Parts: sequence; C-alpha cells; structure tokens
Amino acid sequence: MELKPNNPFLISGYYSPDYFCDREVETRKIIDALYNGRNLTLFAPRRIGKTGLIHHVFYNLRNEQPDIATFYMDIFSTRNLGDFVRLFANTVLGRLDTTVQKAKKRIEQFVKSFAFTVDSDPLTGMPKASINISANAGTEAMKATISEIFDYLKASGVRCYIAIDEFQQITEYPEEGIEALLRSYIQFSPNVNFIFAGSKQHILQEMFLSSKKPFYQSTQQMMIGAIECDKYVEFAVSKFCRPNIELPEELFRKIYERFDGHTWYIQNVMNRLYEYRRTADDALVEYAVTEIIGESSFGYESILSAYSAGCIRLLKAIAAEGCVKEILAGDFINKYDLKAASSVEGFVKKLTDKELIYKIDQGYIVYDRFMGEWLRRQQF
Repeated sequence: MELKPNNPFLISGYYSPDYFCDREVETRKIIDALYNGRNLTLFAPRRIGKTGLIHHVFYNLRNEQPDIATFYMDIFSTRNLGDFVRLFANTVLGRLDTTVQKAKKRIEQFVKSFAFTVDSDPLTGMPKASINISANAGTEAMKATISEIFDYLKASGVRCYIAIDEFQQITEYPEEGIEALLRSYIQFSPNVNFIFAGSKQHILQEMFLSSKKPFYQSTQQMMIGAIECDKYVEFAVSKFCRPNIELPEELFRKIYERFDGHTWYIQNVMNRLYEYRRTADDALVEYAVTEIIGESSFGYESILSAYSAGCIRLLKAIAAEGCVKEILAGDFINKYDLKAASSVEGFVKKLTDKELIYKIDQGYIVYDRFMGEWLRRQQF
C-alpha cells in the first residue's frame, strides 16, 4: 500500500507521480537518454526541482525496467576524495545483493583497500554496506577503492543508473586528477549510466564542454527551468481542493510570479496554505511568507554577520530592486549609496562565489528568494 503524505505540497523527498507536477517532456528525455546508453548532464539552479526530477525519473525507470538498480548521491557536502569515496561506497555497495551474507561475499571479492561492514537496512531489510576510511588514508588507496567499486558494479550484471548531484563539487577537492580518474572508469562500465547534476552552470559547462577537460562531450546536455505556470496551476488547485476550501487560480499565479516559478519556494508557501485549512487569499499568503521568513531570520542574521557593511548594503539593494541588470551602473550605485564601482565589483564577486546572489539572463538576484523577502523588510 502506497504511503500518502499528510500534506500534498512536498518540500522534501519524493512519494510518487501523484505528488509530482508535470516535467513530462524532461522525464521522457532523461529516460530515453539513459535507456539508450547516454550519460546526461543536468543543469539547473538550486531549488528549481532537479532532485525531485531525478527521483521521478528513477521511479518511472524502475516501473519500466524492474530489474534495474538506481542510486542517488548528493556530494555537495563532500570536501575531498575521501568523503567522495566513502559516500560512493556506502551508496552502492551491498545494494545489488539480496542478503547480508551474499553482500559480504561479493564485496570481499572486490574491495581490498579498506575494511567494511554490512548490515540490513532498517527500512528495507536489504543489505547496506559501510566502508571505513581513516582520516589519514592515502590518496592511492582511495583511488584503488573507486576502481574496486566500479568492478563490483560491472560484475553484478545489473543495469545501474547513478545520479551524482552537485557534481561540480569535485573541482573543489584538494586532490588532483579526480575528473580524469572518474572518466577513465565511467567510460568502461557498459552496464552503468550516470546523471551528473549541478547548480553551478558555468563550472559544469567548463567540465563537460571544454576540450581541455576529461569529460569533454561525454554526455547529453540538458537544462531545466521553471515548471510551466498553467501546468502548475492545474496541479496546485487540484491538490489544494477540500470540502469548502479552495485555492483561487489567480492567487496561485501571483505566488508563481512572486517567486519566478522557483519550485521549492512555491511549495513552501503552498505547504503552509494547505496547513491553515482555509480558502487562500492575499492576506493568508502574506501570513505564510512572514511565518516562513520569521523562522529563518536568525539564520539570515548569522549569515550576514560574516560580511562587510558594503556587501550587506549591496545585497539589500539587489533585494530592493528584485533584479538588477546593470549592477555597476551609476544610477544604481548612487541610488543606494554603494560607493565606487570598483568596490561594488568586488562585492559582487564575493556574493556570487558564496551563492548569496545569482546572475540570470535578466540580471542579478538574491539567490534565496525568502532571504530576498526578508532583506526587503530590513532598513538600510
């Protein structure tokens, strides 16, 4: 029996297609690429819904091909090769076996570089392995472990699909040659296909479109943007509807425009509106947004404490404008008393590097839409 969420507007996790809005074209394109042996690079700003899309693709793939295996790993928090190897091993080892005993026997055939343990997953009962990598483990041993994991995958005889989210993070590792190392194993693993997803488009494009890089032209490229408003309206209104409670279509369109179609922020607001158990109106939307940003205000204040007054003033100015096309223009700088253009240029680089602001086609915006709402309510 399928578990149903108490609130249909999910802000994390994936349940089933019933709680996933649209993305039919993108889903089909990704499935077709993987099914036909093409690895894929998925570009998308953070919180636009790429993780949900990946899980939706995997859900559909498992329905179409019950004998496959799907794996998802988010490497955003990894800082070095050791972190990556540990996560990679813990994600796949044991998952291709039916019992703990079989998993131990098979993993022992391949993994020689580090000790490991195998237990039953408390949720699924399936085998789950953990590899033990010490803090002072050598780089060569970790590289050897990657080779061993790929050997384990190839020997399984199972068609495997692996998604690595925030893949650009490997460019930050202190160890050299990681891209070339992974490419060398991926290209000789015929039963394993990959989705490389990430939010830093310029870094991913450099990785996959530069002739100087190991992954050059090795994947199909795909960019995802906002869900079409009409599709989202239909989904939201149908999920919101309960006896004597409704969501006016025009109200949802206002929410959609306010957050530029950004899925995670819209879902957060809708999640609150559904919780209130009332017909939604403008006042209730404002209450929901105020509640959300109020809960995050301490975190926002903590973030800003690490930045200079000039950086904070620029951030507030961008939030006040919503989107700034000519960020070094004299009119903008004078309007918000931002000092010299050279100083602003330095602030822009720092805020962009830290992902507090983000450049879209129309100009610069505050990356976190709720933080932007909070900043607009602060005094200069």
